[in-house]
Amino acid sequence: MPKRYTITAALPYTNGPIHIGHLAGVYVPADIYARYQRLKNNDVAFICGSDEHGVAISIKAKKEGTTPQAIIDKYHNIIKQSFEDFGISFDNYSRTSAAIHNETASDFFKKLYEQGDFIEEVSEQLYDEEAHQFLADRFVIGTCPKCGNTEAYGDQCERCGSSLNATDLIDPKSSITGSKPILKATKHWFLPLDRYQKFLEDWILKGHKNDWKPNVYGQVKSWLDDELKPRAVTRDLDWGIPVPIKGAEGKVLYVWFDAPIGYISSTKEWATREGKDWKPYWKDENTELIHFIGKDNIVFHCIIFPAMLKAYGSYILPTNVPANEFLNLEGNKLSTSKNWAVWLHEYLEDFPNQQDVLRYVLTANAPETKDNDFTWKDFQARNNNELVAILGNFINRVLVLTDKYYNGVVPAPNAFTATDNEVLAEVVALSQKIEQSLERFRFREAQQELMNIARLGNKYLADEEPWKLIKTDAERVKTIMFVALHITTALAITSEPFLPFTSEKLKKMLLFEAMSSAPHWQDILPNKLLITSGHTIGKAVLLFEKIEDEAIEKQLQRLETTKKENTQETASVAETSVAPQKELISYDDFAKMDIRIGTILTAEKMPKADKLLILKVDTGIDQRTIVSGIAQSFEPEEIIGKRVTVLANLAPRKLRGVESQGMILMVENNEGKYTFIAPNSEGIANGTEVK
Repeated sequence: MPKRYTITAALPYTNGPIHIGHLAGVYVPADIYARYQRLKNNDVAFICGSDEHGVAISIKAKKEGTTPQAIIDKYHNIIKQSFEDFGISFDNYSRTSAAIHNETASDFFKKLYEQGDFIEEVSEQLYDEEAHQFLADRFVIGTCPKCGNTEAYGDQCERCGSSLNATDLIDPKSSITGSKPILKATKHWFLPLDRYQKFLEDWILKGHKNDWKPNVYGQVKSWLDDELKPRAVTRDLDWGIPVPIKGAEGKVLYVWFDAPIGYISSTKEWATREGKDWKPYWKDENTELIHFIGKDNIVFHCIIFPAMLKAYGSYILPTNVPANEFLNLEGNKLSTSKNWAVWLHEYLEDFPNQQDVLRYVLTANAPETKDNDFTWKDFQARNNNELVAILGNFINRVLVLTDKYYNGVVPAPNAFTATDNEVLAEVVALSQKIEQSLERFRFREAQQELMNIARLGNKYLADEEPWKLIKTDAERVKTIMFVALHITTALAITSEPFLPFTSEKLKKMLLFEAMSSAPHWQDILPNKLLITSGHTIGKAVLLFEKIEDEAIEKQLQRLETTKKENTQETASVAETSVAPQKELISYDDFAKMDIRIGTILTAEKMPKADKLLILKVDTGIDQRTIVSGIAQSFEPEEIIGKRVTVLANLAPRKLRGVESQGMILMVENNEGKYTFIAPNSEGIANGTEVK
């Protein structure tokens, strides 16, 4: 019996185009899964849309001297068109500036407000007197109180990953005017997440321990272990959905509250257009709700949005949230601001009609369990050595030989040998492995099994050698070619989720439309043949073309130019914006700091944290634990035995449940990499004071 699936893909911010990191982390795996479920004849609503309310939009508009509406219109159109050209098969791609979303989000807020689910609170928030406005999180920059990063935002430190409030920052300044903000009273409404602590622990920690990905489960558990706190659902901003109650003039819904409701409003929009009822896709317990997101959205989709849905009272909760890690580019972190990216719309221009090559490479390198890397050389190698040499080669040989021997008519097989039966059975087994991997959200593994079908076909032809046997046993060749065409037909079906354009070309070559009963996924069964003798197929067309070195060098040169521009810009900034001297302190102030020389004894990565290392340091007076945000500058094993300078009498602080008993003094270069401040002489003992 068909099942119903509501599949969502994270709403992309409309402050820039889509790049390969977005595709690998969210949209390609989501599309593979949606296409697969449709092939299984399940009822699928694949939902997405542009996230158009957020401080990032306002900041970009201010920088470009334009309006937020102009920004979202520009990038919404670029993103939507890129998705369509790339073959992402959304059933609906909406936008949060749409009237139906405004209505849905407003109604959602009012329902929770009327139920008494919010806390109303007057608090002091940072206010820019020059700009005459309160400063939402990304409009504030300051020093992170946990790792000392001087460029932390008012909502998060991107160096150590800590979640922050703007008022937590040390020496905050407005990113609008650069001035030091003041504290000013303002009223906001909060969702008391702590009320849902027990519900979330039971639902996730007990209910999904074994079926959610470890990275998702671990991050959620970390948040729950730290105990949830109320979170504001409104903010003082002039861009967003107005808070729909009296006394909230000048305030809008916080984007984290507004954006996930976009899945619901987009489903409503789709259902209205298609003449469907949207409610079963969000309120029927038999519906599977699956959220595809990147790891930076785990908390919002696994804690905050479920708490919202639970508070509302009639919505289903996600069955799974298969979040991926991040994709890097040529060894460096993707960066929109630094233009260190492969933009989808530019790829489609540079590599026309090669959407499936990028889909294939991104799936092969999918960051499913850890951050992974995209390189142009690997892109070229996978195309030339796998898609061309394995899949394309097999298909071409089968169709060319069928045309040569039988004028394109599928021959009638004779008796199958034991080898033939083994190959036919293996096709079924590999198809089942693809299915099992997809059901567990292991897309990289599933695609490998797809390629194994092509490898099986190549080996079968190489072993049987029909081009030699045709001279001595033409009847045997009929059976060989029939089995090869059966494998080809299976590839046309099973490749569709991964390589939709390739699958379509292959189906056209096999003239699926002319078949009296075209085979489907559920037809790949033991003892069932997928193609009929007497059916006429079309001429062979190359599925893939070899990518030459010149095309790759062009891409590498573009990145090299970007790298040089970033280096020059960084050097320029370093020359012109050296941090000014801080306020004068007395000797007594300095004397309070106990700075000593120490040695790192052990180092290990903090679980579920990309930027933190847990160090055991010999300070000469003791051996203590220090948590340091340097994991992106050093591998743990390379710093064991390093001499370091330690601020020993810094008050202890717990970071992700580990008590840090001091701070390692570091120097940060222009690329954000750290260097130890340590004595040159090995004769200086641990515990020596720095004065």
